[in-house]
Amino acid sequence: MAACRRCRTEMVRLFIHPKFPISLNGNVMHFLGLGSKAAQGHVVRRCHQSVWSSHSTVKKVGVDLGERKLEISTGKLARFADGSAVVQVGDTSVMVTAVSKTKPTSSQFMPLVVDYRQKAAAAGRIPTNYLRRELGTTDNEILTSRLIDRSIRPLFPAGYFYDTQVLCNLLAVDGVNDPDVLAINGASAALAVSDIPWNGPIGAVRMGLVDGEFLVNPTRKEMSSSTLNLVVVGGPHSQVVMMEAAGENVLQQDFCHAVKLGVKHTQQIILAIQQLAKECSVSKRTPQKLFAAVAEIVEYARQLASEKIYAVYTDSSHDKISRDEAIKKIRLETEELIRERFPDADPYEVMESFNTVSKQTFRNITLNEYRRCDGRDLTSLRNISCEVDIFKPLHGSALFQRGQTQVLCTVTFDSLESSIKTDIITTAVSGVKDKNFMLHYEFPPYATNEIGKMNGMNRRELGHGALAEKSLKPVIPKDFPFTIRVTSEVLESNGSSSMASACGGSLALMDAGVPISSAVAGVAIGLISKPNPENPSEIQDYKLLTDILGIEDYNGDMDFKMAGTNKGITALQADVKIPGLPLKIVMEAIQQATVAKKEILGIMNKAIAKPRLNRKENGPVVETVRVPISKRARFVGPGGYNLRKLQAETGVTISQVDEETFSIFAPTPSAMYEAQEFISEICKDDQEQQLEFGAVYTATITEIRDIGVMVKLYPNMSAVLLHNSQLDHKRIKHPSALGLEVGQQIQVKYFGRDPTDGRMRLSRKVLQSPTATVVKTLSDKFSIAVGTSNSQASNAS
Repeated sequence: MAACRRCRTEMVRLFIHPKFPISLNGNVMHFLGLGSKAAQGHVVRRCHQSVWSSHSTVKKVGVDLGERKLEISTGKLARFADGSAVVQVGDTSVMVTAVSKTKPTSSQFMPLVVDYRQKAAAAGRIPTNYLRRELGTTDNEILTSRLIDRSIRPLFPAGYFYDTQVLCNLLAVDGVNDPDVLAINGASAALAVSDIPWNGPIGAVRMGLVDGEFLVNPTRKEMSSSTLNLVVVGGPHSQVVMMEAAGENVLQQDFCHAVKLGVKHTQQIILAIQQLAKECSVSKRTPQKLFAAVAEIVEYARQLASEKIYAVYTDSSHDKISRDEAIKKIRLETEELIRERFPDADPYEVMESFNTVSKQTFRNITLNEYRRCDGRDLTSLRNISCEVDIFKPLHGSALFQRGQTQVLCTVTFDSLESSIKTDIITTAVSGVKDKNFMLHYEFPPYATNEIGKMNGMNRRELGHGALAEKSLKPVIPKDFPFTIRVTSEVLESNGSSSMASACGGSLALMDAGVPISSAVAGVAIGLISKPNPENPSEIQDYKLLTDILGIEDYNGDMDFKMAGTNKGITALQADVKIPGLPLKIVMEAIQQATVAKKEILGIMNKAIAKPRLNRKENGPVVETVRVPISKRARFVGPGGYNLRKLQAETGVTISQVDEETFSIFAPTPSAMYEAQEFISEICKDDQEQQLEFGAVYTATITEIRDIGVMVKLYPNMSAVLLHNSQLDHKRIKHPSALGLEVGQQIQVKYFGRDPTDGRMRLSRKVLQSPTATVVKTLSDKFSIAVGTSNSQASNAS
């Protein structure tokens, strides 16, 4: 048997001629790489021309979702990929390709890589970096890639360890329809029309809630006023494969109704993709090997280790470290005996045999005995302790401990200028320009007693931080005068650290005096299920676990994280490890999480029940200063000199609010006091108020510049530029042409302040005409007559 190098279909090798070995597959001749170059070129051309002609017919299906139509097509673009699909709603289009190798890797997990890319050209923009190319990945791209990954990963066959890559390319965006949901449907279609083994298809929709009305795939404008942003990914038979949501205290009944509506609409998309796959007539490839433990070795491992494993998992005196050490010891002993009994066994088969026995033992204890390894019943929380105001110099801090999961959260305030400015592509795609609230999640290796590199944020940290941020964002006041940064550092981890970050972040915000509308708590719900032997897609028995441990997440079928207030839900993320969940289990998980959430909030309220009335004394200060236009030039200084000096010397940040108002952010009250003194000094009232419009004054030249001279009308004033154009009726290039020198006194006429920039307007040129003018000298306090006018000069005040 052999396979064509591009279309990958298997063929029977036929020797038509000794020099031209070829294969026949239907009406298409495939060259195997032998024979003369002439024959080689001839046969290759026939092969690929046939491939192109067979795929050149574009297949297209459409789905009506509310007022918009979703179109899915294949057969036109990227035909060398194993599967390719283009999904379009409105004028937003996403192309998704799927390619999987035909030889397995040496990894012991599904090597799936999903990459979502926003192209600047799709939004009609050019990247603003120095190379004008797409560089690196943005947070939005990574979060969307994770969304797609979690949607398609559960449906790959168990033991399919073949390198697989799904690439999502944003072709065009209209600024109305979000492309992330389209990318999920595109990945489903690309895998469905390919020969890659995959138990799909799936369908995805976004649900919004505007004025009590549920919207399917709402536009960006509709989402701006929606209190719910729910992405539902459904599988065949109305099952839930993945969910991710953010909401503004959405009531439980409204949320459950949105989930049901979303799953209902996903079934239309699934039917359309199934029709598309049927029209393409693609048969799934048969993998060389699906990695799984050999039954004989598993049985031997069960005889050796099942009782020992059971004893460890039912001993509630163990903590995470001691339990892992005990299981590790049993593993090493068992694997050594297995290798003696089966010397030819693959290392993976030996290891997986023990894993299978360990996982089955753990799950049977929960399913059959209603017990958990730490001694809790199925719905009990771990012990929770909370502490706030841990470190006095910080603007806000809290320590949240739940079992062996410990999270330290801190709050830092900064000026609104420090808000996150999104890149131009994300702004064009999602409409988000900047945000003044952010939560950053850190997971150092010591949190799990490991050693690792501290080389910046990874995708997992970004995803967990984004979930905790969505949990807290709805309770942050929209008119808060600072940018808020919450940092969540996981000091110990034994499950549900992202929800612990939401709890700790809520406590830290209240400790910092942020007037949040309500406290927020989060919890993770797990699942242990037993499939129906006759129909593996159905669940015969299951148990839901409240506040899961790390080992329960690892050996379980679901990690269902939900956060919210006493009133409703603010965020949810469901990671499912089996092909799908019935709606009944989803509804039960939401109810169980709601009960646990309220219990956690009761414990948190004992540490701090509401936000502090006042921020800490060493906290930042924001004040507004009104600067009249007449003084703005002096306040800003030449070329912004005074502002830069003020910010450098005091550490404050100044931003202009409107024509006469400036906002000053100071990191400490003492810095604000210094800034106020500085501003008072440079903007203090002076003799300028005595100047009269149209009067003539004697000015002293303090500096000669190329563009004019700097003059003072009185000793204490700031020097003012008298431009060359106002020195004389003649056009001059330099003041020296008129013989002007530093220290020389000249007469100028005062025309008030420029209404646009507040600069003082002076002119010497107008005095060169024979018009009679009044001269005023502030220093001498007397008046003289000038020119041919008979008018009497008034005394200088």
